[in-house]
Amino acid sequence: MADINDIVLIHFENNPISFARIEDIQPDTKKNWYHTTFLFLQNPPHIITWILKEEYINGAEFTMSDKKIKIEKVESPYKKEETNQPEAEKKTKKEEAGKVLFLNPNSD
Repeated sequence: MADINDIVLIHFENNPISFARIEDIQPDTKKNWYHTTFLFLQNPPHIITWILKEEYINGAEFTMSDKKIKIEKVESPYKKEETNQPEAEKKTKKEEAGKVLFLNPNSD
C-alpha cells in the first residue's frame, strides 16, 4: 500500500495529470475508508484530502463525479550501490562523480 511520504502519480480519465506526496492517512468513521491527504506537486503546490478505500490507495481505479481516477505509487529509479561487490570492483564516490561545470567562467 502506498503510505505517508510516498510519491504517487494521479491519473484522471486514464491520463497522468499530477504527482503528489501522501501527507497523511487517517481512518474514517466508516470501516475500511481513510482520509488521505495529498500534497499536489505543482505550481502552486496545494493540499487535498480524499476519503478513499484502502484498495483505491493501492491503485484500484475509482470514480469521482463519474470521472475515472487512479493512484499509482511511484518507485524511485535510484539504486544504492550493491554491498556484495568485491573490493576491487567498488568505486569511491569521487571516482563515480562527474565533471564539475562552473556556470560563471570567471569563478574559481
